[in-house]
Amino acid sequence: MERVVITGVGLVTPNGIGNEETWSNVLAAKSGVGPIALFDATGYTTRFAAEVKGFKPEAFIGKKTKIREMGRYAQLAFAASDLCVKDAEIQFTDEDREKCGTIIGVGIGGLEWLYNYSVMLREKGPEKVSPYFIPNVIANLAAGQVAMHLGLRGTSYCTTSACSSSAHAAGEAFEWIRRGRSPIMLVGGAEAAVTGLGIGGFGAMFALSRRNDEPHRASRPWDKERDGFVCGEGAASLLMESLPHALARGAKIYGEVKGYGATCDAFHITKPSPDGEGAKRAMTDALADAKLSPSDIDYLNAHATSTPAGDVEEARAIEAVFGEHARSGKLWVSSTKGVMGHLLGGAGAAELAMCLLAMRDGKVPPTANLENQDPEVHLDCVPLAARDRKLSHVMSNSFGFGGTNVTLVMSRFEG
Repeated sequence: MERVVITGVGLVTPNGIGNEETWSNVLAAKSGVGPIALFDATGYTTRFAAEVKGFKPEAFIGKKTKIREMGRYAQLAFAASDLCVKDAEIQFTDEDREKCGTIIGVGIGGLEWLYNYSVMLREKGPEKVSPYFIPNVIANLAAGQVAMHLGLRGTSYCTTSACSSSAHAAGEAFEWIRRGRSPIMLVGGAEAAVTGLGIGGFGAMFALSRRNDEPHRASRPWDKERDGFVCGEGAASLLMESLPHALARGAKIYGEVKGYGATCDAFHITKPSPDGEGAKRAMTDALADAKLSPSDIDYLNAHATSTPAGDVEEARAIEAVFGEHARSGKLWVSSTKGVMGHLLGGAGAAELAMCLLAMRDGKVPPTANLENQDPEVHLDCVPLAARDRKLSHVMSNSFGFGGTNVTLVMSRFEG
């Protein structure tokens, strides 16, 4: 089995375009949430979201005709991947391009175009439907467009598993490399569901916060006054390499991927299984895969979306897996969704990036807006302010509708 390391990160998020802008705002608990600008949300029960501000696709995608081929989710993925490759300082060889795969998780795809062209079909007839409609909408075109841009001819596909989509993408890329199928993979996630249909749909499920008077305080994982998640958009890309491949080119190494666990609750379309049973198995499987004990983990970036049921069930699962290590406060747990909102299919990759930057800098990001912790949560959730700590082993959780659960474990690279 090959050892797998991460050598590049690219972030396009509600907290910034680029790694350092995003990371500094996350550490400072500076919220990326605000009133919706992407469409007129008047009349909606929720009128705010975590949007990527100031994103100009032409800054990354040279041709206007190319931009027209992409839904916003694919444009965000294209930008994040471009930033990732630059961060990795890699010059792809012909052999690299032949072997490098592209796996980008997307939960929904081009929702804005699905609505727009449905209206056009009804009002103007089928002859007005654009030939770009299908490429704008289908989820695998994020990976496809990135692969075409970079000339990557290895495997290319999309993992779609709701809010676990890009965590699954990372886990599958990890498997490709460690089993010797490829020495290098570009992996990530993207989502752009801040649309009338997206906000209307999640609102109809009573899943979204309705704190319209103070949106920057709406996403509050584990807080007693949480009332739902904040829909976000964005993309994150990571370059994974086998350790020999990374060392041969003198790459900087953010961390080593050590464990991957994936389970299903098989319980309910939206609710987690009681006591987080499926989440417990995902975490336990990831630890076993990494050959680590619960007491080895220093920091856990939780899924914790700010929903009343989900946050508590995940906390119970964490406590069950980590026991006294968690109850005593030796395990630090936080949710970066407090400032980033929930990037849906893009969340897993973005939160893996948060873990990597935390290891790099020895800084644990805070859980923003956690002012009154739910008494049912018996964890140190790093409220309000970042903390310093050398991190050796970190974990990231991603869970989704349909009962899908993914846990990934990464470690400081020690040679």
